[in-house]
This record gives sequence, structure tokens and C-alpha cells, in this order.
Amino acid sequence: MATKKTKTLAKSEKKILITGGTGFLGTHLVRHFLDAGAKNLRVMASSVPAWMTDSGVEAFAGSVTRKEDVAEATRNCEAIYHLAGKVSFDYDGAAQMNKLHVEGTRILCEAAKENGVKNFILASSSGTSAITEDGEITDETYPQPVEILTKWAYYASKYYQEKTALQAFKDKGERLVILNPSLLLGSGDERLSSTKVVLDFTAKKLPITPGGGLNFVDARDAANAFLNALDKGRHQERYLLGAVNWTVADFFGRLERLTGVSAPMFSVPKSVAVAGSNFISTIFKTFDKPAPFEASEVEMGEYFWYFDSAKAEEELNFTTRDPMETLQDTIKYLRENFLGEGIFKN
Repeated sequence: MATKKTKTLAKSEKKILITGGTGFLGTHLVRHFLDAGAKNLRVMASSVPAWMTDSGVEAFAGSVTRKEDVAEATRNCEAIYHLAGKVSFDYDGAAQMNKLHVEGTRILCEAAKENGVKNFILASSSGTSAITEDGEITDETYPQPVEILTKWAYYASKYYQEKTALQAFKDKGERLVILNPSLLLGSGDERLSSTKVVLDFTAKKLPITPGGGLNFVDARDAANAFLNALDKGRHQERYLLGAVNWTVADFFGRLERLTGVSAPMFSVPKSVAVAGSNFISTIFKTFDKPAPFEASEVEMGEYFWYFDSAKAEEELNFTTRDPMETLQDTIKYLRENFLGEGIFKN
């Protein structure tokens, strides 16, 4: 998808730092910047692939949780894209996610202010804003559903990450923009950070069809909105990025048609689904074996993650491709890189 060169990109000689630039969303963002002609990218990660450095990207090995790394990485920067993170719905990962999302963000914000960085764009999640029990379609004006989101360590850590950044950049002089994409799908998720649900569906690891609903967005479309946020995003504003609101049953039905793999036949009451999944997970952990699915993921599937992206469409020129194209590309990528040929019937 072609992207026009942004005003900030054209005039800035300082670096644009991208933390987590080798992740699913980060890789697409780097490609968007390179396609727009960027020559001033710095990617902070444990390692940076050769294709990035060959394209002129400056590699910076380090972690956002180490002050000395962050102090050096943020020097001579016009903008910071903070995408580094960890996606896990295992309760055991809470401490690591809090350290990375909350403490790491605090360290990065402090260094950004000390080094005079004027633009800070934070990648959060729609799960800090858009969760209901009844399927209401929300937007950025709705109160954040704190009682619900704090059930899960990942969304709790992202919620407090946002609060940390908002507090750090509460004064004028710097600009903080928060982007909240929904479930990221599409090609290129090397670490299965968010496309694992599709992989689990094809492997028949999902025991039931939950009664809730979801929203997803193509990572390439989300990356384009992140690119545009550098010029167009407003200070201390939150932007929800999503393509479609579907029930889980509709989502599974479309995956069934595309893969030939039958969707789970059973749908049970929410209380039964949650209690049953917790019981199964406990049994597996008792015998020190990995559970076939996370109980928390079943619980999340009983809620509705619906929202309207009109604000991002109007202010960030956010557009989305056909969601079926996204599903097709997701399946193709998983088949070629994780499943092998012949796994699907059609």
C-alpha cells in the first residue's frame, strides 16, 4: 500500500527511534517508513535483521528496561515509536509484562524528556478501551472498562503503560499520541504474537466457540496509521484501530470456509466455559504439562471487543482492506511458515 511522504519525515534530520521494530507491527512500520523514503530510522531491539541494516536502518542493540541503553538510544531523536512489548495471556507472565510495559515505558519517557525528544507515539491495545459484556460498539469517548480489563495481566499492564506515558507527557512542549489497534492479523507474525488464535483454530486446539465477539485489523493497515500519526496525531489523544466487529462464531465460520477445518461445534454458557477451561488448565499444570489453550483466552472470548474507528479514519487517514483478504494472508503465511503444505483441505 503506497504511502505519501510525511511532512515531519521530509524535514527531520534527527533519528526516528522505533523500539520493538523487529516485531509483527514494528516490521511493517519500518517497511512503511522505508517505502516513504526514510533515511533516519533507528531500531532498538536485541537483534536487527540484515534486510533492515542493508536498507539503511541504524541498529541499536538494547532493552527499554535498561536505563543506560535507553539514554543512548534516545539521543538525537526527533520522534520515538514505542512498540516494544510482550503479548501473553498466561498469568505467570504478569511480572515480566509489567516490567517491560510499565517500567520500561517510564524509563523511555524520562530519557525522551531529558534528550528533548518532541514526539512520542505509543502502541497500546484496544483492550484498554473497548471491552463490554453486551456487544455495545464503543469509541474513545467511553470510560475505560477497568474492572474488566484488569482480569488479564496483559491488558492491565497496557492500561498502566498508558497512564505512565500520559503522566510523563502531561505538559505542553512534547507530543504524546496513543494508538490502540485490535487483534493484529495478516502476514509476517514470525513470533506468533497475535496470529496464534488462527494457528490454534487450524490445529483444532480450541475446545468451544465462545459467545462473545472480536475486532481485528491487518497489521499493514495499522502500521500505516502509525506512520501518519507522526504528523497528524493530537497530543494526549487515543486512537482505536480496527477493521471489523464480528462474533467469534462468525470469525470461526469464515476461517472454516477458508481452511476447510471445522469450527468447534459446541457453545456453552459463559460460566461453564470459564469454569471448565480453568479446570482443564489446572489439570495440565498439575502434571507440569502445557495446556492445549489458555483458560484466560476462553474467558476473553466471552466478552465483546467491538468499537468504531471513525476518529482514526478522520484524523489519521486510517483505512482498512477487505477483512477476508487479511484472513487469507494470515492463513497463507501460517501455512507456509508453520504448518507446511497440505494441511488444509482446500
